[in-house]
Amino acid sequence: MVSLIGYVTLCFPKEGIGIDSLQARGQTEEIRQSLDHDDDAPLLQDVEQHGQGGDQADRSFSTMNIGFVAGVIPRERLAAFERILWRTLRGNLYMNQSEIPESIINPETNEGISKNVFVIFAHGKEIIAKIRKISESLGADLYSVDENSELRRDQIREVNTRLSDLNSVLKNTKQTLDAELTAIGRSLAMWMVIVKKEKAVYETLNRFSYDAARKTLIAEAWCPTNSLGLIKSTLQDVNDRQGLSVPTIVNQIKTNKTPPTYFKTNKFTLGFQTIVNAYGTAKYQEINPGLPTIVTFPFLFAVMFGDVGHGAILTLAALAMIYWERPLQRSKQDEMFEMIFYGRYIMLMFGIFSIYTGLIYCDIFSRELPLFTSMFEWDFPKDFKAGDVVTANRTAGYTYPFGMDWRWHGSENDLLFSNSFKMKLSILLGWAHMTFSLCWSLVNARHFKTPIDIWGNFVPGMIFFQSIFGYLVFCIVYKWSIDWIELGKTAPGTEAPGLLNMLIYMFLSPGTVQAPLYPGQGTVQVILLLMALICVPILLFLKPFYLRHEHNKARALGYRGIGENTRVSALDDDDEEGQTLNGGRDSFGDDEDGVALITQDIGHGEEEEFEFSEIMIHQVIHTIGKLLQLYQIHFPGLTHFL
Repeated sequence: MVSLIGYVTLCFPKEGIGIDSLQARGQTEEIRQSLDHDDDAPLLQDVEQHGQGGDQADRSFSTMNIGFVAGVIPRERLAAFERILWRTLRGNLYMNQSEIPESIINPETNEGISKNVFVIFAHGKEIIAKIRKISESLGADLYSVDENSELRRDQIREVNTRLSDLNSVLKNTKQTLDAELTAIGRSLAMWMVIVKKEKAVYETLNRFSYDAARKTLIAEAWCPTNSLGLIKSTLQDVNDRQGLSVPTIVNQIKTNKTPPTYFKTNKFTLGFQTIVNAYGTAKYQEINPGLPTIVTFPFLFAVMFGDVGHGAILTLAALAMIYWERPLQRSKQDEMFEMIFYGRYIMLMFGIFSIYTGLIYCDIFSRELPLFTSMFEWDFPKDFKAGDVVTANRTAGYTYPFGMDWRWHGSENDLLFSNSFKMKLSILLGWAHMTFSLCWSLVNARHFKTPIDIWGNFVPGMIFFQSIFGYLVFCIVYKWSIDWIELGKTAPGTEAPGLLNMLIYMFLSPGTVQAPLYPGQGTVQVILLLMALICVPILLFLKPFYLRHEHNKARALGYRGIGENTRVSALDDDDEEGQTLNGGRDSFGDDEDGVALITQDIGHGEEEEFEFSEIMIHQVIHTIGKLLQLYQIHFPGLTHFL
C-alpha cells in the first residue's frame, strides 16, 4: 500500500544552478515517472533499478540531498501522524506505510499492540530533523537504515542472525526450565512438608525463654496428663538419636492457674465439637456438651426436616463423601464444598434422623407413605360428586401403630393439624433439652464442690423453669390424654381449652381460669407463679452477695493474694538475689538439682482482684439471658399454634 502525501519539491539558489542541478532535476523527473508507472514500487528499489548500481544510487541520494526516516508507529496514531506531517512540512515529503499483520507484544505491559511500518523521504536535514521529532512525540519507534543497499542487506542478515540466536536461546531456556520445574515438581510435596516442620519447630522455639545463668532454653506448656509419658519418651528418643550428652529435663509444675480446656476428638466428633465451641468453650473439667450434641442437634434438625426421601438423599451424599474421603482431602476444594465436606458426618446424622422422623410423619418427598393400614375410612355419600367434601371416620378399636396416620396427607385440615402437632412437639422437645442442660449444671457444681452454684443458680433456675414451662408441658400432655369428643357427648358444652389464653391469664389475672382444664387449676397456677417470682431475686442476688461475704470474711482473717516471686536454691549460692528464670516468668516446681521455684505469676490474669460490681453484672446478664432463652424457645410456637 502506498500513501502519497506529496511530491518531492526541490529548491536551489539561483547562483548555484549548474550541471549538477540539471542532473538532479533530471533524476527527479525519473523518480516521478517511476511513481506514475507503478504506485506500489518502493522508492529505494526504483532508484536502484534506474541507476547503474548501488553506488550510483547512493550518489544520487547524496547529490539530491534527500534523506529518509523509517520506523513503526501505533496504528491508531497513524492518521494524526500523516496530518501533522502534511501541515508542518507543507507537503514537502513522500511517505509510504504498511500494516504489520501480527501484533507486537509490549514487554512492559505484556499486551499486544497493532502497529504500522513507515518510511518518509524528504529534502534537507532540517526537514528530516523535524520528521524525527514529530515521530518521537507520537510514540513512534525509529530505526537507523543505511542508504547503501549492500549495507542494508548486511543489516538484514545481521538482524535475522540475531533473531535466530535469540530464538535458539529462548528455546534452550524453555527446555531447561521445563526440566528443572519437572524435577522440582517431583520433590515439591516433600519440600513443603520439610518447610512446614521447620517453621513449626522455629515457631515453637520462639516461645521458649532463655536462662542466661544456665545457658538453656526453658518452656512452660500444657499437655494432657495421659500424654506426659509419651512426651518424655519422645524427647528421650530424640536425644538418643542425636547423641546429645545433656538430657532434656521434663518437670510437672504445680500451679494455681486454671488449665486450658482440651477435648480429644476424632473425625466423627470434630464437626459437632466445632459447633459447640462456636458458642462457647467449657471450663476445665466441666462436662463436654459436644457429646450429647451428637444426638440432640441432628434430632432437633430432623424434627423440622423430617422426610424419608430427602433424608435418604442427605445420607447418600454424606456416605459418598465418607467413602471417597481420602481422595477428596487431597484434591483442591472450593469454599462451599470444603464447608460441606468438613461437616460430612453431621450430614450423615442429619440424614439418618430425618429418615426416622420422616417415618413418624409418614412423609416421603412431601407425599404420604402408607406403611400400615390407616385408622380412618372415607365415608362417601350416595350422591357423591367430584369436588364434594368427604369426611373420614375413625375405625373403632384400631390405632395406627407407628407415627402419624398417612390419611392426614391431602386432607383440608392437614396443615392445621400437623402444624399444631409439630409446634407443640417442639415445645416438648425444647423443654426436655433445657431440663437436660440444667441437670448438667448440677453435675458440674457437684464436681467442683461449689454449693453456691447449686443453691444460687441450679435450684432457683430449675424451679422457675418448671413452674412456668414445665407446667405448660404438663398441660399439653394432659390435654392430649383426654378424649374431648367423648367428654363432650357425656357433658354437653365441654370443649378443649385454649392453652395460649390459659398461659396469658396466668400472668395477667392470676387465679382466673375461663375454661378449666382440671379441678383446682386456678390455685395451682397462683402457687406456681409465686414460686417463679420468688426465684428471680434469688437468681440475681444470692450468689453475688454470698461471694462478697466470703471475700470480706477472708480479708478480715488477714488473707492476701499469693506472695511475691522467690527463688530458693541449695546449689546456686552465687546467684544474685532476686534473679529469676524463664525470662522473669518463674515456675513452681523442682528440677532435680535442688532448686525450688515459687511464684504466683504463672497464674497472672487468672487470680483477679475481687470486684463485686463485675460479679453482679455477670449474674444479671446470666439471669436475663436464661429468661430470654426460655422465651425464645417456647413463645414463638405458642403465639402461632397454641
